[in-house]
Amino acid sequence: MHLHTYDINKKFATSVAYFSMEFAIDQALKIYSGGLGFLAGSHMRSAYDRKQNVIGIGMLWSFGYYDQARHEDRTLKPVHLRKFYYFLQELEQKVTVKIEGTDVVIKAFLLHPDTFGTAPMILLSTDVDENDHLSRTITHKLYDANARTRVAQEIVLGVGGVKILEAINQKIDIYHMNEGHAIPLVYELYAKFGDMKKVKERVVFTTHTPEAAGNETYDARFLHQMGFFGERSYDDVCSLCSLIEGDRYSLTVEALRCAKRANAVSKIHQIVSNHMWEGVSDKCEIIAITNAQNKKYWSDKILARALDEHEDYELIARKKHLKKLLFDEVADQTGKMFNPEVFTIVWARRFAEYKRPGLLKYDFERFEKFVNNQEMPVQIIWAGKPYPKDEGAIAIFNELIRLSHLYKNIAVLIGYELSLSKLLKQGSDLWLNTPRITREASGTSGMTASMNGSVHCSINDGWHPEFARDCRNAFTIPEVDYTLPIEEQDRLDNKNMMCILEQKILPIYYKDPDKWTQIMRSAMMEIEVEFDSGRMAREYYELMYDYTY
Repeated sequence: MHLHTYDINKKFATSVAYFSMEFAIDQALKIYSGGLGFLAGSHMRSAYDRKQNVIGIGMLWSFGYYDQARHEDRTLKPVHLRKFYYFLQELEQKVTVKIEGTDVVIKAFLLHPDTFGTAPMILLSTDVDENDHLSRTITHKLYDANARTRVAQEIVLGVGGVKILEAINQKIDIYHMNEGHAIPLVYELYAKFGDMKKVKERVVFTTHTPEAAGNETYDARFLHQMGFFGERSYDDVCSLCSLIEGDRYSLTVEALRCAKRANAVSKIHQIVSNHMWEGVSDKCEIIAITNAQNKKYWSDKILARALDEHEDYELIARKKHLKKLLFDEVADQTGKMFNPEVFTIVWARRFAEYKRPGLLKYDFERFEKFVNNQEMPVQIIWAGKPYPKDEGAIAIFNELIRLSHLYKNIAVLIGYELSLSKLLKQGSDLWLNTPRITREASGTSGMTASMNGSVHCSINDGWHPEFARDCRNAFTIPEVDYTLPIEEQDRLDNKNMMCILEQKILPIYYKDPDKWTQIMRSAMMEIEVEFDSGRMAREYYELMYDYTY
């Protein structure tokens, strides 16, 4: 079966299967949760743009991640609605994998390259008539809270993905694991080649986070029972794998041992990753390929044209129009009428405690003065998706909703998916990023904001240090000592952030608008080359896929 509708560029002829648990391709295809998916989606778009020999392997989630709705008191209500996608082609070929001793049938669906301008993608589903109810639920919800279901999902992605590629006669040179979820593919390949060295020649791995929750560990006997390692004995598993702390199995550790090369997703993350995993024997080299996003998809075309034509008046006028479009959504969701002349701050990304969505209000007395300032007024918008079972993150989200009821210039929006994300980036003046230092592996939302003249203001972590020139194309909140107690880090980061907002950013915006326009222009121009995913897609070939082990 020929999947590519474009002629492959000879520079990118190595055939690659890119395995990811989520892909953010288009608003109409709800098979993602957040940053990992946004990154994978941009990669697939740039693989198409550069005519690369890449196939995406993902999951067709029947209910997606979840849809954001509101309870009667306007607090967050996670909703699961069954999705239907009539633009996918159902393939004739089906394969079977064994999960907990049960044969589970996997059906594959093809997303044609020309539908959304991506590399061809194969999406896997167990939600088919041949399976019992339990097996059908494996591909119901992305990141299911049940450990058995999560592991079953990883088996379907890794083993099912390899088998489907074989069933449709795709010769694959390199298997790229975007995070460790797909690692069962290693054991499927090992069964085929019988030699781990031959497997390593064909596998590369991207690690995305230093967070413990993103580096899953399981009891190895539990995984063996689930069929994670195929049909080999537990003694064989112990000799094949490097178990930690007795019988614990780490997806990340094994991915580092079974790949010819791995990459972190920023230069800082490379340092952090090598430090985190320095005790892993026989691990592969970890290099840095900084994440990036697809400019063609994310940037407003009229804004980009105004930049190219050096028409500042058109740049300013278009930005105000984009703010109005965002503020229509604010009015629709909250009943608040925001003013396009007023400086607008957005904090929007996955809601997680370490990203500190509430840092702005840490010193509440100072926060109140800030939001009530009549001389240099502000508008603040929060948006993002907490994990639906993360009660702490949901509590923060709901606390911000309750806070927003007290102010006409604060809004909390629901529905943080591709369309709203694009609207927020195009319609904001400042994109605020507040993770605790060392814990942001890369972060990419600020890249797409900068592409649209929303200036990045961030803790000096992740991708930000590779881009930022303070007060020229971005604003940098100086890093504090990460060994300090968390409470002290938060206090100092809040103090530094508020000083920058009050004493640098707002005075420039209101009292020196020409300088603000120049900062916008610099951000848009300087984000283009290094942080467009075309560069990233090329580097993966040069530094990972075509690297000789």
